[in-house]
Amino acid sequence: MIKNIAIVSLSSGTIGEDFVKHEVDIGIKRLNDFGLNVRFMPHALKGIEYVKNHPEKRAADLLQALSDPEIDMILCAIGGDDTYRLLPFLFEHNELADAVSNKVFLGFSDTTINHFMLHKVGMKTFYGQSFLADVCELDKDMLPYTQKYFEELISTGMIKEVRPSEIWYEGRTDFGIDRVGTPLKYHPDYGFELLQGNSVFSGEILGGCIDSIYDFFNGERYVDMPLFCKKYKLFPEIADWVGKILLLESSEEKMSPEKYRKAVLALKETGIFDVISGILIGKPMDETYVQEYKQILVDVIDHPNLPIVCNINIGHAQPRCIIPFGVVATVDIDNQVIRFAN
Repeated sequence: MIKNIAIVSLSSGTIGEDFVKHEVDIGIKRLNDFGLNVRFMPHALKGIEYVKNHPEKRAADLLQALSDPEIDMILCAIGGDDTYRLLPFLFEHNELADAVSNKVFLGFSDTTINHFMLHKVGMKTFYGQSFLADVCELDKDMLPYTQKYFEELISTGMIKEVRPSEIWYEGRTDFGIDRVGTPLKYHPDYGFELLQGNSVFSGEILGGCIDSIYDFFNGERYVDMPLFCKKYKLFPEIADWVGKILLLESSEEKMSPEKYRKAVLALKETGIFDVISGILIGKPMDETYVQEYKQILVDVIDHPNLPIVCNINIGHAQPRCIIPFGVVATVDIDNQVIRFAN
């Protein structure tokens, strides 16, 4: 049972800005209503510029939250794009490895990089939701499907299974205070979709936002990011990928098909498609490029027997489930379920 929750800003410092105060207040109340004691780590509310300019403080917040025995769960405020800059402050002297403890860690988007950091030091984590994007939803409540998984995680410390959402929502474009209580437009959803390969497969899941993963190998966003990732060996060795399931979801930037192809090619060059047991693909936000992405996956991976399952309600499309990393998952598309061996 989760009681004490720490909120960290490991990428962007958005939650410290006045323009989101109404959202943050909603989120705090919801967490309190769930029976949680909420603590913002010392630098989480310092604002965008401060957080951007002080990666060492972001790293310190994470280390403090991991080391504090009273904290049960670490919830990431939001994503961003430069959490890789924490690497020297977490790995130069084994700081992260020394701080790791048995806690729940939840985040998505650029937090993908933090998940890989924690995987490197042997910590199991949870992918799929964040404080600002999910708990602070402007509707009268959290989105029901999203809330179901969040409540399961805080009440049990685990996720037993994931099933598809019956609906999906268009992304919110206006987060102003006048939008509080305004529902999102929604559409019927159609369940998990087997693109190719066997309908049942198993393995531990690892992955995240393909935009952030592509930045491991491509320096267009930050020229030094591939250098940092290589220096600290952030992308797992090929032996670590054997039998795993790769999770890929795409960001609100709605990566062009041309860039998506390059990102999948970069992953192919690592050799992981020859050793993993399957791939899970998150529903793209607003279903943008959904058909183009599917075709690219089939064409570029060029491995017809490798299972690929699309339309998982994870990542930037709403609503969002939560997927555990580091535990064996069994994907069963015939029965439209992903089960986890907790």
